[in-house]
Amino acid sequence: MIRTSSALVFVLTACSSGPAPAQNGQSPIKGAQSAVAKPFTAAPVAKFNAPWAMTFLPDGRMLVTEKAGQLLLVSADGKQRAAVAGIPSVDSAGQGGLMDIVLHPDFANRDQGATNNRRIYFSYSEARDGGKGVVLASGRLLDMDGGPQLDGFRILYRATPYVSGNGHYSGRIAFAPDGKLFFTVGERQKFTPAQDKSGTLGKVLRLNDDGTPAAGNPLAAQGFLPEVWSYGHRNLLGIAFDNKGRLWEQEMGPEGGDEVNIIVPAKNYGYPIVSNGRNYGASTDDIPDHSTRPEFEAPKVSWNPVISPAGLIVYSGAMFPAWKGNLFIGGLSSEALIRVSVDGDTAKEAERFKMGARIREVEQGPDGAIWILEDEGRLLKLTPKP
Repeated sequence: MIRTSSALVFVLTACSSGPAPAQNGQSPIKGAQSAVAKPFTAAPVAKFNAPWAMTFLPDGRMLVTEKAGQLLLVSADGKQRAAVAGIPSVDSAGQGGLMDIVLHPDFANRDQGATNNRRIYFSYSEARDGGKGVVLASGRLLDMDGGPQLDGFRILYRATPYVSGNGHYSGRIAFAPDGKLFFTVGERQKFTPAQDKSGTLGKVLRLNDDGTPAAGNPLAAQGFLPEVWSYGHRNLLGIAFDNKGRLWEQEMGPEGGDEVNIIVPAKNYGYPIVSNGRNYGASTDDIPDHSTRPEFEAPKVSWNPVISPAGLIVYSGAMFPAWKGNLFIGGLSSEALIRVSVDGDTAKEAERFKMGARIREVEQGPDGAIWILEDEGRLLKLTPKP
């Protein structure tokens, strides 16, 4: 599967891109669609406490993160679960918590001819002297007689700087086809750090699998930290590679202007200088649109009113063959599953399936089913209607 993912009352409103007023004069770059009939059945499989992300193991079991800091190993049918021991404490205030979870590309392969790699990667928020920030960490997932546990926990990367506040951590993780690791860092509701060369807030990072900066990142010569791949981002809550090796990303705009982008190395995506939305509470459109500043990389799709995107996959399965290569995005305030069709380097919203709940995460199962996690906790499996 080609892979990519915050939270309760505070997150569900302004910080999660609440609906933009219709009178704000903005129009989406690609028109938003009304809800359509669902060509799938949504079967409840399990329920969790404020889940944030999930991924599948090669044997069909799932790893599910819960915002408060629990990582759960769940059976393929959802009927059994066990907490993974050894997960560090997290700061779960506001939009913080235990966030994304992915497997190393060699998870099931032999490491040095002795043992399976079994490495998992996850992100979380923490508080330290000087503020709060997002962390990339890893360890080996072991099945022990006493239950699953994380062995060899390591912090691989801390985004900088640590600042006050509880929003816009981002923390999405994806491995590229060449094995490099991409990690998203939100601008932490501080605006200008997205353009600041001295830190990693509001950036997409490209790392080795041990958390060190990957060779060949293009912005170091311009004075950025060597791990930075692109910049000018806001709150990035989904990344995924397609079968051409392109990195798709979605992020929340301010009041309006949610975006889908193709991430191109060294590009500036413009925030907070430009946006197709406006600052919260502004009576007029106080941020110039992307179209006014062509030197910044413009989104492939934007929404106004917003969808509040969370979770992203590029679908590659056989269960819905007509949807291969399409993007699927969870909608929080829109309470929808959004299908974005892709034609070359262009994209547009194709369908919007109203789900009646805030969708936090989207994932593709081993058999090609689409799985979604609701903010209120339900895990649903989507399969074609007969």
